[in-house]
Amino acid sequence: MKKLALLLVLGSSFLFAQEPKSISLPKPQTEIGKPLMEALKLRSSNRVFDSKELPLQELSNLLWAACGINRPESGKRTSPSARNRQEVDAYVVLADAAYIYDAKENSLKQIAEGDLRGLCGVQDFVKSAPLNLVYVADYSRIKSNDSEQTKLMWTSAAAGFMVQNVYLYCASQGLNVVVRGLIDVQKLGEVLKLKPEQKIILSQTVGYPK
Repeated sequence: MKKLALLLVLGSSFLFAQEPKSISLPKPQTEIGKPLMEALKLRSSNRVFDSKELPLQELSNLLWAACGINRPESGKRTSPSARNRQEVDAYVVLADAAYIYDAKENSLKQIAEGDLRGLCGVQDFVKSAPLNLVYVADYSRIKSNDSEQTKLMWTSAAAGFMVQNVYLYCASQGLNVVVRGLIDVQKLGEVLKLKPEQKIILSQTVGYPK
């Protein structure tokens, strides 16, 4: 019995250790920022970043802008998607680990440990910028007879809406940002533990001006 009890304790400890870590984000600040027309005027791509990490509040605001829930009664988001499928996820790659953004919980759920920023693109600045967002389409959420071309069109559009939301937030808050398509999708997909029906569409680097 003692051996059985010990095995149960060790087994439960192992399972607990394997549970993905989660970071609860502060409530997004939805009353801040520049007027829309000024943000559009300031919107630009920049490829020079300070390595200083973004505070959790800034990260929460930015992710809410990208694809957060702005209508709690329906669960609909700041970025549109065809038939409200919400088939594109934002993966968050920081200096310590990679996470997936959970809009419903307003939290980050850890996917992999370690500094994986260098896998998010081929440019040098990708490795040292504090944040890389990776937009991943999950085709398993598209339960229809749409052709592959149609699926690609809708998921690319959904990712593009999220990318632009981030651009406007960064313009409003004085952050540097650039969207990128040069990604080794196979290597990055492996470390993010993506399933065959999940496809990397774009990546986006964010940070303070240097």
